[in-house]
Amino acid sequence: MHNEEATPRRNKQHIGPPGRGVVEKPKNFKVAIKRIVKELDSFKCVIIIALLLAVLGAILSISAPNRLSDLTDEISKGLVVNKKNIKKLSNKIKDNFNDKKLANKSMEILDINIDQNKIIEIMISTNIPYEDKKIIRNLSDNPTSISSLSENTLNLILENSVYNGVKITKEDKIKYLKSLKNKKNIDIPKSISKVLLDDIKVDNIKISSIEQIKFIKVMSSVNAKKINPNKLYKKLDKMPKSIKKVINPKMNKIKIKEITILLAIIYICSALATYVQGLIMAVVSNKFTKKLRSRISKKINLLPLKYFDKNSIGDILSRVTNDIDTIGQTMNQSLGTLVSSSTLFLGTTIMMFYTNWIMALTAIISSFLGFIFMFIVLSKSQKYFNARQKQLGNLNGHIEEIYSGLNVVKVYNGKEESDKKFDSYNKEVYDANRKSQFLSGLMMPMMIFIGNFGYVAVCIVGALLTMNNYTSFGVIVAFMAYIRLFTNPLSQIAQAMTSLQSTAAAGERVFNLLDEEEMPKEENKIVLDKDKVKGEIEFDKVVFKYDGNKEPTIKDFTARIKPGQKVAIVGPTGAGKTTMVNLLMKFYDIDSGNIKIDGVSTKKISRANIHSLFTMVLQDTWLFAGTIKENIIYNRKNVSDERVIEVCKTVGLHHFIKTLPKGYNSDITNNESVSSGQRQLITIARGMIENAPFLILDEATSNVDTRTEELVQSAMDKLTDGKTSFIIAHRLSTIKNADLILVMKDGNIIETGNHDELMKENGFYAELYNSQFEL
Repeated sequence: MHNEEATPRRNKQHIGPPGRGVVEKPKNFKVAIKRIVKELDSFKCVIIIALLLAVLGAILSISAPNRLSDLTDEISKGLVVNKKNIKKLSNKIKDNFNDKKLANKSMEILDINIDQNKIIEIMISTNIPYEDKKIIRNLSDNPTSISSLSENTLNLILENSVYNGVKITKEDKIKYLKSLKNKKNIDIPKSISKVLLDDIKVDNIKISSIEQIKFIKVMSSVNAKKINPNKLYKKLDKMPKSIKKVINPKMNKIKIKEITILLAIIYICSALATYVQGLIMAVVSNKFTKKLRSRISKKINLLPLKYFDKNSIGDILSRVTNDIDTIGQTMNQSLGTLVSSSTLFLGTTIMMFYTNWIMALTAIISSFLGFIFMFIVLSKSQKYFNARQKQLGNLNGHIEEIYSGLNVVKVYNGKEESDKKFDSYNKEVYDANRKSQFLSGLMMPMMIFIGNFGYVAVCIVGALLTMNNYTSFGVIVAFMAYIRLFTNPLSQIAQAMTSLQSTAAAGERVFNLLDEEEMPKEENKIVLDKDKVKGEIEFDKVVFKYDGNKEPTIKDFTARIKPGQKVAIVGPTGAGKTTMVNLLMKFYDIDSGNIKIDGVSTKKISRANIHSLFTMVLQDTWLFAGTIKENIIYNRKNVSDERVIEVCKTVGLHHFIKTLPKGYNSDITNNESVSSGQRQLITIARGMIENAPFLILDEATSNVDTRTEELVQSAMDKLTDGKTSFIIAHRLSTIKNADLILVMKDGNIIETGNHDELMKENGFYAELYNSQFEL
């Protein structure tokens, strides 16, 4: 619409592909984040629910390892002997087998009755050792000393007897007394074994005297410090059935089932909470970005044209696409991750110290050692990432420059030089890319190393603690899970914070656009009926200056256009020709003076009403993806096919359109073989369809050949018939039949008249006109 000649130079920016640039940092992170939070106010309740679900999922994940520890310990109990029952059994047998109780019971079983005659017989016997005689004399004071007597003496004092219905022979009694001397190899006769100890119960299982003695005999041969576990289990296999029932491994299936079900519920609930949170944030982020795009779409229509003069189209498009996508992606992925990861990190740390502080310190120290190494690598690699982006920009710039001017490069044989530059840039990109990719490729192996190093450290310390009965095997299993829950959130938090940085920067750009000053609201404006407009336009001392310019572009512009006149505006580049058209269309507000349409100031008429009064055909052709017919009748209703064909015949398009496969219903795409001249003819046909009292032609024939220009010129004469028209042209031969020519220079009119009159004056217009034919 407006030429660069009459507008300030725009700050051109290279807009690269999404996701390829270095993360842009916001000017004020806190302010940007607060603004985003404020904009999300309508979604506040839903977001809070989603974040609470993220916290719930994290808490459930944290609680799972302790339940897993309980399950592991419970299963472990079912794989090893019941040490608790062994201890209980040992204590009861020990209590049953104590020396005093055993001595009293033994004397009852042995049934020793030594009368005076028996003592005299022993004392006078020459076959009895003196030591035995001494023991016999003091036997009443020390009954247990009987086990020290010789076999000959015992044969004299012992006899067969019956105890509790069990017959006990003299030989069994002697054998029993001998076994008392050898406590390492207990060999008690079966008859005495039946009555020596009282029956006991462990876990409601009765254990007889014989079974107790069997247990003592087996356990007396076990050295708990040196024996191999496999040999220990072989020894235990020799135990009586009743004792096996008491000490054999036994799984508490009910408890294991309960813990397993609880674990399943925890994991399912955690997964559901995370899934629902992700679903909610996906919906919210898409609705929010949709809302932002809608607001920007409306905002763009309310922005003054000066905003687009100051900002490149690429930058504006980037705000609508890349920046809003960045905000949406962060909301969808990073926000929930940040909350859940923070909860996981803090909760896991607390739970580790609660479970076992020694292993907690081991896990934290081992993990942080790895992270310190990773951060050192990251700090070294950042410069290579920056260099990569810089060199990539240089390479892309060189490629774009060479390909856009490929004909010039070929004509001047610049291929060799351009190839050298390309090779140089390409090598720099290669070097920076190789180093940055190598260092970034270390991230994943380092994360795996950190996790594995933590596992090893926890296993070693846990094994030492388990050996000394400071903890259980289940706690080691729990800490292996805690290591994963502790290390992963740190990297996720770092990534989320990086995303928040880029989101804050993107938010600043988007909200800066939304906060831009809009064109003044138009209320109570006069509406001109285009069917009743006569077509008179008056410029009264119009002054206009672009923002940022020191001097006005339009200075005291005054002119009066009669209804139906064909007015040509000519002048050198930068004279202000297109600017005047922009002011007439109210794309800009004038600084002073006035513009009137049929005596009514444009200040009192709405922009939409003014736009409806004008038909414009511009130098820059604009066609959208659609059929030729749709492009011609753009935004017009009830246009017949006959009218479209008539217009196309008038401008010389009909023959070309008929050669296309589908005629007027042929699609126009970037690959369609439609020349720039044919594209301009389509835009001219579009302008002819509109029935408006005013017509503006801005270099409308600049892209057509001489023959086509004649056709278009003839069509323009028909198009301008009865309409007030403004023609901006550098090719002065196209305006020779204009009713009025306004010659502009430095923002003001210096000559007026028709072609013949201006040529007779031999002034600035004549100089411009004649310069076209000079060699």
